[in-house]
Amino acid sequence: MPTRYSHPPEGGHDGVLLRKHLEDVAKRVGYVVLDDAQTPADEPLKDVVETLAYVHDFGKATTYFQQYLLESRDPEFVQYRYHAPIGSFAAFYALEAKGYDAETCLAGFVAVAKHHGRLPNVANYVFDRAHRRENVSEGNQNGAERQQAAIVMQLNDIEEHVPRLAADVFQRATDGSGSWEEFRTEFAGLLTSIESTVATTGSGAGFDRESLSNSCYALVLECWGSLVLADKTSAAEAATDSETSQSTFEADQPTIKRLDEYIRALEQEASSDPNGTRAEQLNHYRSRARRSILENAEAFADEGGGVATLTLPTGMGKTLSGLSAALAIRDRCGGERIVYALPFTSIIDQVVDEVEEIYETDTAGRLLTAHHHLSETTIQDGGSDDTDEQDGNADDADRNDDIAGMLAESWRAGLTVTTFVQLFESLAGPTNKQSMKLPALQDSVVVLDEPQSLPLDWWKLVPRLVSMLTDRYDATVIAMTATQPRLFDDATELVDDPDTYFEGTERVTYELDPSTERYIDDQTGPKSYEDAASVLLEAIESNDSALAVCNTIDSAKTLTEHVAESHPKFVHVGEVYANELNRIADEDGIDPTTIADRVVDRGDQSILHLSTRLRPVDRLRLIETAKALTKRGHALVTISTQLVEAGVDISFDQVYRDLAPVDSIVQAAGRCNRSFESDRGSVTVWWLDAPDDQQKTPAEAVYNQGTSLLPVAAETLESVREDETVLSETAVARTAVERYYRRLHEEKNVGKQEYTTYVDEARGHDLARLSLIDQRRAIDVVICRTDEESKMVESTRTAMNRYDFDTVNTLMDELRTRQISIPIYRSDSKEARELADLPYVHSETEIRCIDPSKPQFVDFFDPVTGFVVPDSTVERRFL
Repeated sequence: MPTRYSHPPEGGHDGVLLRKHLEDVAKRVGYVVLDDAQTPADEPLKDVVETLAYVHDFGKATTYFQQYLLESRDPEFVQYRYHAPIGSFAAFYALEAKGYDAETCLAGFVAVAKHHGRLPNVANYVFDRAHRRENVSEGNQNGAERQQAAIVMQLNDIEEHVPRLAADVFQRATDGSGSWEEFRTEFAGLLTSIESTVATTGSGAGFDRESLSNSCYALVLECWGSLVLADKTSAAEAATDSETSQSTFEADQPTIKRLDEYIRALEQEASSDPNGTRAEQLNHYRSRARRSILENAEAFADEGGGVATLTLPTGMGKTLSGLSAALAIRDRCGGERIVYALPFTSIIDQVVDEVEEIYETDTAGRLLTAHHHLSETTIQDGGSDDTDEQDGNADDADRNDDIAGMLAESWRAGLTVTTFVQLFESLAGPTNKQSMKLPALQDSVVVLDEPQSLPLDWWKLVPRLVSMLTDRYDATVIAMTATQPRLFDDATELVDDPDTYFEGTERVTYELDPSTERYIDDQTGPKSYEDAASVLLEAIESNDSALAVCNTIDSAKTLTEHVAESHPKFVHVGEVYANELNRIADEDGIDPTTIADRVVDRGDQSILHLSTRLRPVDRLRLIETAKALTKRGHALVTISTQLVEAGVDISFDQVYRDLAPVDSIVQAAGRCNRSFESDRGSVTVWWLDAPDDQQKTPAEAVYNQGTSLLPVAAETLESVREDETVLSETAVARTAVERYYRRLHEEKNVGKQEYTTYVDEARGHDLARLSLIDQRRAIDVVICRTDEESKMVESTRTAMNRYDFDTVNTLMDELRTRQISIPIYRSDSKEARELADLPYVHSETEIRCIDPSKPQFVDFFDPVTGFVVPDSTVERRFL
């Protein structure tokens, strides 16, 4: 019998025999699919996917594919070498022969057809691939009909050359309930059987989306994701002649005992007294809340889990309490993994750093993974590739020896800290690579930190995806925030009487600036930047620290300029940081405490600007410097965009927030008097004017697009004021938040219903077009502020010229934290052309780079405000 390979001999390797590959993938399915996982029809999911594994690459048995694989020769008709289509029909046949439910067979068909691609709109796709028109001449066949004819040719070829291999494969796949002979000879009837699962009834041929159950999409995801993970890891390890076992896919679990010990040590260091100082009261409430949460989490798990909420004021230690609850639920329910998802990459590092300290680990092991676009994601001892196959062959997509990266990006660690983008886009229309993390969600505990940050358009889709997690993946979900957005109607609250904690830990009072009152009255008369600067200077003259949160980068930059011009003696923290960076030429060696020392040495008052025009690595160290300064009582005014609102553990005496949705105002207030440095901090809501000659104020430009949020926010704040000049924290953080969200759901009906319809109708292609991130065009720029970074760029170019792709990828990963992204609103603008003319990091990337120390780039960078688009044009004010 001729030898049949799944992967060719190359690079000193003997190649992988097709039979061995199919058996190995089936074995891996046993490692990644849990024994108790079931389909919606209560069938064993593991056996279903193992069946798919035995036939997924069956089409590689043809002489057409072998010629392409071994000799790089295409047959006369290229579709003869495509292996996924014939495998998909074999999958449906094998599952049907074993007596599985029709929708299970359908899910298997799609999973195999797309094991190198992305999910389609299922009903449409299945009908198109199985439907046959009567009496159509060969010259008039459509693409699907030509594919069907190609499969017949492949069947005949396999029967002629390797019938014994085919018989063995179908014996294994069907457990003897079917046969190669029946599949081959009854192929025409199989087409009719598959078509009938989605076809309309009555006159006229067509597909019916309502023929699919609401659980079909989840079933397709489960089958597809498990098959892709098993297949890709098999191919990757075969390329390195390594062996796999159950332990390859297992996690090291963070223990609740270690977390308890860490928290007890913190509590012993901090005095706790319900009748003591304000700080001692805060510690008392933190400890009390955590005990309550743990007890309720265990009871919640014993009752079967589902969706829970955890509602506490900012500064109450939600991260540690949420992790405690997740660990308790995991242990109680017998799961293996926890996924901790946050809205922004900027705050992931804080969570990761704390977990690394608690468990004395790093993100390269099996206990902890950090997964976002700026992270180096790897599990040492364990890669990823994402090549789509258009119903054909993508054998090159299988070749990947980066097992460490593949396992980490598949979330095989005990705790994965990631973003909402990674989580929800992996459930809604994932890429082939993203699908590999889906098996890890089975029996997991998923923590959603600050879910109110999700885009409004997704507010109906997210609950639908969460119900899929709880119903189909048996996951438990905890939504954790101070401002619950009412996304989950039947959730169990893990905090006994949250109002107790909001009232007992009031740290701030709110005040509406006259400009906000004018907005409430008639939406006229915003506050000028001159007046806003004067207010901030008054705070500094009182030796207070102050934070002003702006709605746009341009607004923050304009306010920074006015404050600095009004008080020339201000020490610019950004300039001190730049001097230190020039001195030691390595930002990794910069100590924020040292920067703070140098700032204090230069003066008693300082100013700091923060926005995404500063590189992530610089923002992190500047925030740490600001924390060091405020803890000393230094008079610091910080002017920032919204990037400081969530998860940044920093405290100011006074906070000023440009008019925004109520939840954003409350989040900004969480940066005020965070640890009871005084009896009450002050939070002022003002309405800033439009910078320069822009037509809309920043608040209107940002929050009145699509759903107009500002009128709802302003009217809600007015409704809780009750003629009082000063509002209590509870009135805003509890009453106003509740009213605001109720109005959004009941009056604005936020969220797009059609997104949930995509899930209910298994429309994978339509889901894939959705994104949690604004998809406007952007240009990414690496900013080299040190000689070492410039050398890294040169090394990247040299490595690319040598085709040393591993080194290129490693260096590009290191440069990510030195990279910023500039949105482009008009492709024909002068600014777009200027940025497009910047040099590329290397020849095979769209990422540009600049070195501000060189004369040609000096106008592109400012040490205080970061990247600058040269020339004052209309578009620049939006960038």
